Parts: sequence; structure tokens; C-alpha cells
Amino acid sequence: MTRPFAYACYRCDSELPVGHAIDSRGCPRCLDEAPSNLKLVYRGTISEEGKPTKKEQPPSLWRYANRLPFGEDAAVSLGEGLTPLRPAARLGAEIGVPALFIKNEGYNPTWSHKDRFSTVAITAAQQAGASTVATSSTGNAGASLAAYAARAGLSCVVATAAGSAGPMLTQIEKYGAQVIPFENKSDRWAFLAEGVERFGWFATSPYRHPVVGSHPIGIEGYKTLAFEIVEQMGGAVPDWCALPVCYGDALAGLWLGFKDLLRDGEIARMPRLLAAEVHGSLALALHQGIDRVPDVTVRFNTLAVSIGATRSTFQALKALRETRGIAVPVSNDGLIALQEKTAGMEGIFLELSSVAPIAAILTARQRGVIGPHETVVAVVTASGLKDIDKSMPAASSRSFRTVDSALEVIKV
Repeated sequence: MTRPFAYACYRCDSELPVGHAIDSRGCPRCLDEAPSNLKLVYRGTISEEGKPTKKEQPPSLWRYANRLPFGEDAAVSLGEGLTPLRPAARLGAEIGVPALFIKNEGYNPTWSHKDRFSTVAITAAQQAGASTVATSSTGNAGASLAAYAARAGLSCVVATAAGSAGPMLTQIEKYGAQVIPFENKSDRWAFLAEGVERFGWFATSPYRHPVVGSHPIGIEGYKTLAFEIVEQMGGAVPDWCALPVCYGDALAGLWLGFKDLLRDGEIARMPRLLAAEVHGSLALALHQGIDRVPDVTVRFNTLAVSIGATRSTFQALKALRETRGIAVPVSNDGLIALQEKTAGMEGIFLELSSVAPIAAILTARQRGVIGPHETVVAVVTASGLKDIDKSMPAASSRSFRTVDSALEVIKV
């Protein structure tokens, strides 16, 4: 079974020992010019001998442990991964993409894709002997890390900010994590940096400017998205994969997963990747052909809070460039309506950030970037219950009725 033996820079490919301390700065060589995260490098390739048989495979993403940093026997798991991939024919016809599929990450244990990251990151923290894990999060990442920390018996600290969705903060607290709110978002990172320096916290999220991405070991968990998609499509590769993007951890992991499959001869080509973002930093970097992703101006307060960063990362930019991908900014216009359409047509209720890739697919189709017969997978990252306080109708719009008045207004 292969295991990582080094870190390598996404941008310059220089290697660092696997024992290198991850301090949220990324590659030391690229820091001043164009900050870049690190990725894990594995020795050798996967052999059939190292793969578990179907009978032996664990009922989680750890069935792919031969492509992850740890063996299944060491994993801190809650049964994450193996989420459904479903055709969305009705919604696809509505937006002009008949071959639309939805990969629903809301089926993970804490109802978001972050569990793919947390299971690997918490395993790494446990293996490193850490007693406390910490993250900066407005919701999903904090809830996920808190759950896996609870499973591992580790303390968890979540630094959050004003505007975070109430249901997710409650979820974090129920798992026993300490939630520390900050009025100034940047104070969260100074707080985490102090915790790492003074108390040896294992920080999984970014905590320095400019952001390069989250802990590289945790990002390895997102590779399993690619493995599952290909397996669920019977070995086929979609033409496009779209997902919501903030700092691009999941986007980078998805790309790395497809690269693993391509390298090992399990697929013949890569899909094109589509990043649904809010403020457009990746779209601008692609247009300008630059490596240093710009910090753009906030033009509105987004409903898609979890992807509302004004600057993405080089790891996301690299994934888009190498797959001939695109970045599509998504506004609030029509987002709730599309959330309701997805729920009403496909029975899938999504967090508003998870609606963003469907909105981006619609835009790309209208522009002719996505063809009418191309296969598109939308990776929708979390359940709509996560931020229901931001999408629910006002209580005043619902009123008690009699049987007769109810029959008059019912639509059937």
C-alpha cells in the first residue's frame, strides 16, 4: 500500500519533507510572488494487489484507503462518502442540460462534503498526537470537524464570525466544540495562529493572509469524490463537474482524484471543471492569465455565505487551468427560486451555496460553453437545512386555515 513521502507545491513543484510543519503559508518559495498550497506526493502507483475486494471494502470513503494517507484501520470514521449520484432529468431539461446528474453530499454524516476532509484531517491529528483541533468556519467545516473530533475524543475550537447560519452554529455546539465568535472576521485567524503557536493546536483551516487553502492532508479526502463519480458512472467520465468554490479545497481534491485515475489508466481523459464562485476572483485571474489570485471588491452581501470569500487560491486556479475549466460568478438573483425548483423537481433540498453550481451550469449553458448533449455532474455540497434561516419564508406568510379555506387555496 502506497503512502505519502513528501509535500510538493502546486505551482513550482518543489518538494518538502512529509514532516514539514504546515503553517498556513504554503510553499516558502512561492509565498512572495504567488502564494500556493502544498499537496501530498505518494511513492509508486496503486497495484491491483493493494486494492481491497468488494467484499472487504468498508462502507465509507475509506474503501479508497490505498489512495489516501492512512490505512482504513487507523481511520476516524463516521461512515462518510458513498453519497448518491442521481440523474436530474426534469431539472436538466429545464436548464437545457438533459444529461445532468447531481452528486448529493448532503448524505454525509454531518450533511455536508466537509466530512470527506474531516475524516482524513482528524485521523492525521490523532496520529500526530494532537489533543485539540481548530478551524475558522462559518458553518459546515466547523460542524464537520466538531463531529469527527468528538468521535476521536479530541477537543475542538471553532472560530466563527457574524453572519454565520444559526442552525450550523447550533450543530457545532451540540457536538461539544467551543464556538468563539468574532465581530471582525480577520481576528479569527490571529486567534488560530496564537492557538497553534502557544498551545499546539492542530489547525485544519487557513489562518493567514493571503489564503492558500486548508491543510493538505485533509484535502486528500476530497479525491474520493472523483473515485465515486467514475465508479457510479460505470467507469465513464462526465464532460463537466461543477461545484461551489471558496478557497478551492474540494475543487483541488476532485482534480487530484481524477489525476490519480488518469495516471493509473482507469480513465482516458479528464472532465472539465466549473467553479461556481461569488465575487469573481478566479474568473478574473483566468482572464488576466496571472498566478496571484486578486482580492476583488465585495459588490453585494451574498446568500451563499460559505463561498463568499473575495479571493480564492492558486490551487483552485491550477485545477481550472489544467482541465480547461471555467469560473462563473453567481449572484443572489434567482438563487432561492432555483433552490425551490431543484427541491420541487428533483426532491433535493440544498443549502444556498450548493445551489450555486446549478446556477453556474445554467449560465454556462446559456453562454454556449456547455453543449446541449454534454454530461454534467453538479456536486452539491450540503443540505438545505444548514442555512434554512436564510431561505425560509417569513412566518407571516403562513397562516392557520379552516378546512374549507384550505381547499380553496390548495394547488393540485
